[in-house]
Amino acid sequence: MTNADIWLNETLHPNWGQRFLIVREIARETSPYQKIVIIETASHGRVLVLDGVVQITEADEFVYQEMLVHVPLIAHGAPRRVLIIGAGDGGVLRRVLQHPSVERAVMVEIDEAVIRLCRQHMPMIGGECWSDPRAEVVIGDGIAFVREAPEASFDAIIVDSTDPIGVGEVLFTDAFYADCARILTPGGVVVNQCGVPFMQADELRETSLRRARAFSDVSAYVAAVPTYVGGLMTLGWASNRPGLRHLGVEEVARRAEAAGILGKTRYWTPAVHVASFALPPYIAELLPG
Repeated sequence: MTNADIWLNETLHPNWGQRFLIVREIARETSPYQKIVIIETASHGRVLVLDGVVQITEADEFVYQEMLVHVPLIAHGAPRRVLIIGAGDGGVLRRVLQHPSVERAVMVEIDEAVIRLCRQHMPMIGGECWSDPRAEVVIGDGIAFVREAPEASFDAIIVDSTDPIGVGEVLFTDAFYADCARILTPGGVVVNQCGVPFMQADELRETSLRRARAFSDVSAYVAAVPTYVGGLMTLGWASNRPGLRHLGVEEVARRAEAAGILGKTRYWTPAVHVASFALPPYIAELLPG
């Protein structure tokens, strides 16, 4: 069999999907939580696959990671303490630490094997984040961590989970979002991936309703991530300070320059930041009225 005959067929959707031409398999391990595979592909570099679903690729991880991090942190303005749930590849942690206002970044990942394999085989994603003295990596249950954390202990919470199936399902509950609201400081914000609504409308609709029970301002913003096929991807937004998502381009640019990220990103820009909250009707109609 030649390499041209070996393909990864993603299994996220039962009747539609995508496939990747495999150059070689880098790693394969079954943890107590999921099946982890890292492959080298002809088109996207190295790819992390959990339970048959593509999580991140070297080629386009910057789109997802930049939007998941820079939008909430720039909108907040001066985040000092940031909590990350999931994100074992390290890309979110790396970009959180690019913000000089951040004094403490706690990443809670339930699966030690994801961190270990990504550090070994996809080091460009996390970079030097693992050795930053401001970073604290906790191997444990994000639900329990949020439930037990003190009130008003974080300025931003970034939830980089799998879809609400398997190990990621418990990160989409009423109790989880209520705990997020409790441990956020006034003016804090929580963001989470909500899938591609053209294919996963229920994911955005249901999680938005749940977030709305704990937060006064619930919305979403979009990013075009090539690997997450099916149209625009949505990132859920929740805060008790509505003005955070209504900044103008000039103010976003001013904050980005102060943070040292202006002109240093590949997808996020002040204009993209502001425009990402402009939702097409087929997505906006999924949000609470």
